[in-house]
Amino acid sequence: MERAAGILLSVSSLPSPHGIGTFGKAAYDFADFLAAAGQKYWQMLPLGPVSYGDSPYQSFSSFAGNPYYIDLDMLAADGLLKKKEITACDFGDDPSKVDYGKIYSQRFDLLKKAADRGYDRDKAEVADFSSENPWLSDYALFMACKRHFDMVSWTEWPDEALRRREPETVEKYRSLLCEDVKLFTYIQFLFYRQWNKLRDYIHSKGIKIIGDVPIYVALDSADVWSAPWEFVLDENYQPIEVSGCPPDIFTADGQLWGNPLYDWNHMQQDGFGWWIRRIGGLSKLYDVIRIDHFRGFDEYWAVPYGDETARGGQWKKGPGMNLVGVLSSWFKDVSFIAEDLGFPTPSVKQLLEDSGWPGMKVLCFAFDSREPSNYLPHCYKNNCICYTGTHDNETLAQWLDTAPKADTALAKEYLGLSKGEGYVYGIIRGGMSSVADLFIAQMQDYLELGAEARMNRPGDPSGWWRWRMPKEALKGNKAKALAKKIKKMTELYSR
Repeated sequence: MERAAGILLSVSSLPSPHGIGTFGKAAYDFADFLAAAGQKYWQMLPLGPVSYGDSPYQSFSSFAGNPYYIDLDMLAADGLLKKKEITACDFGDDPSKVDYGKIYSQRFDLLKKAADRGYDRDKAEVADFSSENPWLSDYALFMACKRHFDMVSWTEWPDEALRRREPETVEKYRSLLCEDVKLFTYIQFLFYRQWNKLRDYIHSKGIKIIGDVPIYVALDSADVWSAPWEFVLDENYQPIEVSGCPPDIFTADGQLWGNPLYDWNHMQQDGFGWWIRRIGGLSKLYDVIRIDHFRGFDEYWAVPYGDETARGGQWKKGPGMNLVGVLSSWFKDVSFIAEDLGFPTPSVKQLLEDSGWPGMKVLCFAFDSREPSNYLPHCYKNNCICYTGTHDNETLAQWLDTAPKADTALAKEYLGLSKGEGYVYGIIRGGMSSVADLFIAQMQDYLELGAEARMNRPGDPSGWWRWRMPKEALKGNKAKALAKKIKKMTELYSR
């Protein structure tokens, strides 16, 4: 990976008049902003449809795109919606926060209108898209069935034969729910058509796209319903054990994520075909793939299903280089980043070294006054990615306000922070000037925003993923000045 810099910004955080960021004009404006700022990467959060808690890390599919990101103005320009239909909707009245409840109640009615007008017109293209994406058939039926059963989890569908995917029953529902199957098929067609156009524009600016891949998938997903044998489930398709993290100094009960665990032995029997298909699908979205919770490939924390905390879990051995080697050899045109945060055990360190993938260094974690940290920039090697923080961290301004005084004092001493430069930009400079091949800052940090702009707090299941960037950040003299400021620092440190 060449020496470069980029910015982390969720598509959902882009400004738009319709409640949430989309693949519309603001996305193109942000690509222009990145280019003007001398950035070579746009890191995004997962682009899949959100489910429980609005988290992009709990999705109904590893392959499908989020319907909310389909730009409504583009649909209107394509003759699929009328302007008055869009303006009649209430997407929320706070431009700084996403109102997921209102968007959910309004968006699908509009997309249904678009499908009614466009499906037959685009039938040949939709057929080609479907044949190129074999996952789509199961996903569209899965979502149609969820709507039919009032969106309850597939493990609670009243028809046992459908839960078990008995062929005659599956075809019965495919016929019964054919209109919704067509709707969810067309929604994905629209998503990818808009995405491909945006991706090509981003690439034309000399910018690559980094995307997150959650290591686990949601139980209530087309992934698990369509291939339950790939997961550790009992005869009733309930998990035997679920994912999480053990207790640590931050969380006394650990983190109980609740995802079903993979049957790694079964997956290895066909050469990890499930993972090859998953990464193959995501390579249509991203140039660089960040594997979330890389440690789970070495060892993973398995919690008995039904436990209320993660305390009762135990470490189990993951697939290690058996899987990592397959992904590296199969996807030679894709770069990988290992999210290796947390306690670096010798075996995790060895797996990272064997993989050749760059790991992560987070500046928010560097300045622990109690003990030396390997996240301090003088400890870096070239083959790593330095972040100001991730979607799970405080913004830098928030960290400076809330971290222990001894920690912020260490940061000020170590980085030579000053009020003249601004403490936030001093920390950014510390990462930008490091030897790490790639430096990524959250857009919130370049805007010097505080707690109001935090994206997520791990272990807190609701009220997050809502921050939206003010539209002024992409347009006007302030935006030009910010891009110029970022570019100057980027060029100063040869990124």
